[in-house]
Amino acid sequence: MVSTKSWMAAAMMLLSLAAAGQDYSATKQVQENDNWRAEANARIEQHRKEDVSIRLTQNGKPVNNATVRVEMTRHEFLFGSNVFAYGTNEEYNRRFAELLNFATMGFYWAGYEREKDKPNYAGTQPVAEWCAANGIIGKGHPLIWNTGEPSWIKDMTEEEILRRQMARTTDCVARFKNTITVWDVVNEMVGWDRENYWGYAPRLTSLVVNNTGKVPFCKAAFAAARKGNPNATLLINDWMVYSDRLKDDRRYSDLLSRLTDEKGQPIYDAIGIQSHMHGGPWINKKIWDVCEEFAKFGKPLHFTEVTILSTTVQRDWGSLTEDEPSTPEGEAFQRDALERFYTMVFSHPATAAITWWDFSDRNAWRHAPAGLLHKDMTPKPAYEALKKLIKNDWATNTTVKTDKTGTAKLRAFRGDYRITVTQGKKTRVFTEKVAKGKGVIEIEL
Repeated sequence: MVSTKSWMAAAMMLLSLAAAGQDYSATKQVQENDNWRAEANARIEQHRKEDVSIRLTQNGKPVNNATVRVEMTRHEFLFGSNVFAYGTNEEYNRRFAELLNFATMGFYWAGYEREKDKPNYAGTQPVAEWCAANGIIGKGHPLIWNTGEPSWIKDMTEEEILRRQMARTTDCVARFKNTITVWDVVNEMVGWDRENYWGYAPRLTSLVVNNTGKVPFCKAAFAAARKGNPNATLLINDWMVYSDRLKDDRRYSDLLSRLTDEKGQPIYDAIGIQSHMHGGPWINKKIWDVCEEFAKFGKPLHFTEVTILSTTVQRDWGSLTEDEPSTPEGEAFQRDALERFYTMVFSHPATAAITWWDFSDRNAWRHAPAGLLHKDMTPKPAYEALKKLIKNDWATNTTVKTDKTGTAKLRAFRGDYRITVTQGKKTRVFTEKVAKGKGVIEIEL
């Protein structure tokens, strides 16, 4: 059933929206199925865990009655955030590493290469190394985007701009191939054919894409990224995933279906789905429909940019031009909405990652109170709720005993584990992985 806290937060939010004269139909928290949580948890049990058999032997013989402590050290599922504020605050860094295993670093062309031929590799290197040292998988975002292009391309021909974009893509991916292994190659391609963008004249990069053709351009971009690191995980990313008013909008799906190689296989490794919810959290049906829509392509789904505000005054993101206050009521609302959203997304078998946007309210996008931390880096209730989900509810930490066959059995979430075996007075520690379809762990003492 929906919790009392959820109902109270929803009621307060609806009153706020009604007073502001806003449409709250997309933000209501009354779910179409009150059993959603139990059903989601059942899917999580089915799709996120493995039956594990840990077999202990010594000199080829089974070890009976040994104590086996199993502790998750890193989840297989990627729980992340952008890490744009790295280095500005030690508490920010500590909280990030404490909670997350996935970090998005900025590669926006305009800011990354303000001067021609002088990309900010030196600024990225320490962040990438910090992530690697803390067991955090690094991601670069975005390599190619038509918003925010460097001013120095204004006198270039379209052919020159195209070459620069592809060269930049290869260079970035190659340079950080040991620390950044996931990339948003093409960002928000679906809407690049608009005549203008927020009232501005068409971007030069937009003109290049429109004249080249979206499909040929994307194929060239992915080939350039693949050249930089053949083993990288490459994404296409977009926000036009679902329209409440135009439910037949399938432009992203249409583009994805055309981005295939000569064998008919997708050129991308994962599909990025943006979900900025400044106007209010998605209802469960929308979450599920989006997952189902893109799961049909047979690639993992990454929810790349997730935003839920800690205020009961939900508004269109375009109107957020000044700092919005984070309120106690809003923080309770954000906590409940986050828990529901993550649970629904995590329960779908096609999803592989969720990235929150931004980690703290300080310098958050559109000045919105969207962070998991306040501006002073103290945690919001949403941070604690997510920590409980990742580190407790969705992690396996238990102790089991081996039987006469030397086997200890359990059901565990997929991920990396520290396994401590105690046999009499002797204790040994091993590092193992639980992966899909690979639930047998053989340990020779």
